[in-house]
Amino acid sequence: MNVMSRSPNISKSKFLQGLQCPKLIWSSYNAKHLFPEVDDALQAVFDQGHDVGSFAKKMFPDGVEIDTDPTDFEGAIELTRKHIPSRRPIFEATLSANGGYARADILNPVGEGEWDLIEVKSTTSLKDVHIPDLAFQSWVFTKAGIKIRRCFLCHINNKFVRHGEVDPKEFFTLRDVTAQVSAYSGEIEEHLSDMGKTIRAANCPDIQIGKQCDSPYTCALHDHCWSFLPAQNITELYDDKKGRRWDLLKRGVLKIAEIPTDYPLSPKQLIQRKMAQSSIPHVERTKIQTFLKNLEYPLHFLDFETFQTAIPIFDGTKPYEQIPFQFSLHIVHKAGTKPEHREFLADGRNDPRAGFMRQLKSSIEPSGSIVAFNAPFEKSRMKECAELLPEYKSWVSEVNQRVVDLLNPFKAFSFYHPDQCGSASMKLVLPALTGKDYSKLEIQEGGAASREFVRVTFGDVTESERKRVRKALELYCGQDTEGMVWILDALRGVC
Repeated sequence: MNVMSRSPNISKSKFLQGLQCPKLIWSSYNAKHLFPEVDDALQAVFDQGHDVGSFAKKMFPDGVEIDTDPTDFEGAIELTRKHIPSRRPIFEATLSANGGYARADILNPVGEGEWDLIEVKSTTSLKDVHIPDLAFQSWVFTKAGIKIRRCFLCHINNKFVRHGEVDPKEFFTLRDVTAQVSAYSGEIEEHLSDMGKTIRAANCPDIQIGKQCDSPYTCALHDHCWSFLPAQNITELYDDKKGRRWDLLKRGVLKIAEIPTDYPLSPKQLIQRKMAQSSIPHVERTKIQTFLKNLEYPLHFLDFETFQTAIPIFDGTKPYEQIPFQFSLHIVHKAGTKPEHREFLADGRNDPRAGFMRQLKSSIEPSGSIVAFNAPFEKSRMKECAELLPEYKSWVSEVNQRVVDLLNPFKAFSFYHPDQCGSASMKLVLPALTGKDYSKLEIQEGGAASREFVRVTFGDVTESERKRVRKALELYCGQDTEGMVWILDALRGVC
């Protein structure tokens, strides 16, 4: 490993890494091999941010783009300097000074020789991390000789509703954060100095894992840094709002089973410790029996899949509104009978909600419990669809009264298996309770289902690829509801 010996030019992204964790920024320069490839989920976040950033540029139609190769730093700086005298908005303006290197989303000319710095984010509000982000850019540009008048965060207007063509001036909110940026700017130079020393250090800083691993973002080295933890470790403590995991880590306790008997734990965490020591599930039969007795046949096992986009696709929708495109429904008419499967998967590029609700209403029978896992999600989607399609309001109101949440027995720890790893998620409950999982499916979780549906529905793919993915979507959503049947059968078995 060749450790960097000279003072580097620290970019904005590296600066934010340094604020999050010294180990992260050291590794970013000296141990790049530790960083995993960007997965599909993270790439989707990047792509969405790029789309939002590109759309924001439409507010400045006479702007010019610094369109050099992303690795051509000197070329980007030279081209930025070339465009500055033209006094036109500059997209991806790039400058360096005093050990810092920054690209600005939008550098907008104002007044006599002044500029406004505009950072575009795909969030719907100002976040704490946005201030050091903008402050770093402002500091670098100021040191490079650019007179910054004001700093703005350009984020999505969370009250925007699409009606026809999206107007970027209505879609975005420009928030003046000049005062916050100015207050933070005084810290930039010291941070850069400390980061430079960290990067040039012979050895990686010895930083204990902690809250910083997931704040403000989950670190790219998360799995690497956490790999020393054993199975059923203290980071899996349920609902750990008091941060007991970090206190135990400082005390040298790694396994839940080894937490001292006199250490204060919540009631559910006490169950976790007991089960970790015994390796058998915790079962509260009376509570489970009460849950089961309240179910009425025919039992409907229901699950929705949705997608959301930052820039709304359909009229009447907001940024990031959940659009249901698929449901799976397994109906058990009587105890011991084989489930009947009914389903819907939207086809075409039109708003799927009318067809979704029409098929859903015709599929759900007029009586019987409707079982969902984390039921508020399904209930909320039906309410939202009824707001758009008021003819379903009374039906949705009646149906939602019949919904039962299968999450409840697990959230309450009426049943808990050590293999759940401190989670009540169906993806962990199912294998712990039934021995079955999603490993043989092409699509194995909801985020992938959403991304794949959008890709083959709105993207440019072959018909054979579209059919293949649609089949995978049907198998995935179908297992979600059949899995609930298996879970309920297993709960009956433990009673």
